[in-house]
Amino acid sequence: MDIPDKLYFRIGEVSEIVKLPSYVLRFWETEFPKIKPKRTSSGRRLYTQKDIELIMQIKYLLHEKKFTIPGARQHIGGRSGKKGRLTQRFLDDLRKELKSIRDLLD
Repeated sequence: MDIPDKLYFRIGEVSEIVKLPSYVLRFWETEFPKIKPKRTSSGRRLYTQKDIELIMQIKYLLHEKKFTIPGARQHIGGRSGKKGRLTQRFLDDLRKELKSIRDLLD
């Protein structure tokens, strides 16, 4: 699919290009930190061609490859990538340690 040769696109234009409703694009912004449209002074979203390409990749992963949202996020290197796994492991270990301390105090 060809993306028109423009610097910025409004959410309605992106919606038409990628064939997804605007509310899906807004939701994906919350789930995929790499989607970061610029905002005008009035708060309107302005997407770049790079943003649209990323949205098309996410749509492919979710709709065609049947990835889950966390799986797609990890695949494109979002917040659940390697760093996210290390952080989760650290938090799990910390919880176990705190539970052990609490049990000792009881």
